[in-house]
Amino acid sequence: MASSNARHAARQDQVLTGLIGRHIGASRSPWLHEREAEAQGLMLTYKLFDFAAIGADESHLAAQLDAVEGAGYAGVNVTYPYKQAVIAHLDELSGEAARVGAVNTVKFRDGRRLGYNTDVTGFTESMRTGLPDAALGRVLQIGAGGGGAATAQALLELGVGTLIVCDRDTARAAALARRLRDGFGAERASDVDDPLSAIAGVDGIVNATPMGMAATPQAPIDTSKLTPRHWVADIVYFPIETELLRAARARGCATLDGSGMAVYQAAAAFEIFTGRRAERPRMLRSFIEYAGAAAPRREISENPAADYS
Repeated sequence: MASSNARHAARQDQVLTGLIGRHIGASRSPWLHEREAEAQGLMLTYKLFDFAAIGADESHLAAQLDAVEGAGYAGVNVTYPYKQAVIAHLDELSGEAARVGAVNTVKFRDGRRLGYNTDVTGFTESMRTGLPDAALGRVLQIGAGGGGAATAQALLELGVGTLIVCDRDTARAAALARRLRDGFGAERASDVDDPLSAIAGVDGIVNATPMGMAATPQAPIDTSKLTPRHWVADIVYFPIETELLRAARARGCATLDGSGMAVYQAAAAFEIFTGRRAERPRMLRSFIEYAGAAAPRREISENPAADYS
């Protein structure tokens, strides 16, 4: 067995990062972060902490953060459904994370936990590159959770005139719309209980829910209501072509898949973890390579200290 000094040296020589969430075994994040680090000559390991796989729930979040921090991690990403719950366990939020009310990146530094939200910049870059000419008068967003809070912020910063928010949890949709009105103005956001009531009057639709993934592959709306004048964006990236996007393309809509947001938010998180600039075109190529090569699923970790002992 390696000595404690050797283990300490190994940790100093590499950056340890990871992802906390549920049902994340197919995540592309390890591939994106590790390939970019390799291209830069940096030793980086990215672990998955899937609470569904280890039979844990939100009550395990504090212990998991303690474990990774104690194991010398530079930080971790946080995904569904813990982007809002994690805030209670942090010492400080970036301005973006505070405005959104959700965190997807935690940096451990000098005994403090700093929370960031790179989903906002990720979705913003994706929209600017993937749908640069999209009409932004009125937009319907399905989903008001942690991911939805970030895409809503991005959409209004991009210039959407009015964002209409809908969620199965109507109280959550109302709370997000209220937060957006407080930040951007009374006319900039509203909420509805029935998304079909709003589709005819909007320019675009954004899916900010997990619907479309393997566990819930159906579209979040009745796609027969879509017309060629609509644009449709999805934050789901596995699979790349969700049922929503497939149906939208068939009806003549311009579409945006979740790959751009996934890559751009990962690039920003990589920079927070490592202090190095990420090359976004290279990370996009890595993402495409992953999809084509079917890179292997990652093992799930529960005890990060054991991984490096």
